[in-house]
Amino acid sequence: MTHIHHPIYPDQIGFDIDCVVADTMEAFIRLADQEHHISIAPEQITEFTVENCLAIDPDIIDSIFLRLLDAPLQNKLLPMENAVAVLAQFAHHAPLTFVTARPNRKPIFDWLEALLGPQIMAEARLVAMGDHNGKIDHIKELGISYFIDDRFETCEDIAAHGITAIVYNQPWNKNRHNLPTVKSWKEIEALCALGNRDVTPLPPSLPPCIVKTAVTL
Repeated sequence: MTHIHHPIYPDQIGFDIDCVVADTMEAFIRLADQEHHISIAPEQITEFTVENCLAIDPDIIDSIFLRLLDAPLQNKLLPMENAVAVLAQFAHHAPLTFVTARPNRKPIFDWLEALLGPQIMAEARLVAMGDHNGKIDHIKELGISYFIDDRFETCEDIAAHGITAIVYNQPWNKNRHNLPTVKSWKEIEALCALGNRDVTPLPPSLPPCIVKTAVTL
């Protein structure tokens, strides 16, 4: 973990979902094996755009990701290790904030609600923007100061606009940036110093869920 010199308060931070909260690559690898008899090792996925590093028909790649976009619950998308427990702790202090490139809000909202419960998600803010570019506009609108994403290009753009971007370590972002990093939800928990008595619960004063849905990917 790259050191950040002061605790991050839970109302100041937002999260990408795929490959940060959700273990999307586990699901992609599993479905490729189960449905198409294609064996993929995690270390083979060295590019964010997986068709640039895997010799697989792009139509098969698209079909797998479409299943995970449209039906994450039905396709058994799993959370990253410790993500649910840490997010539940955060939710005791402030509403959770998510900004995802997914185009449709409802499937991923339902997935989050199944993991975290309706009470937490009733207060959460979830932007489904339908594009990997332009997250900074939503982050500024939401008023947060820190954002965690696995796509280093997104993090570099966010950082260029004065927001502290933290890269969630994945094979496709390794050695490609000079930004702060985390490699687990335990490290995220430590950054936010939830055991510190100075981090006190906040009232649910933030705006409710924001719905932003794009027409296309």
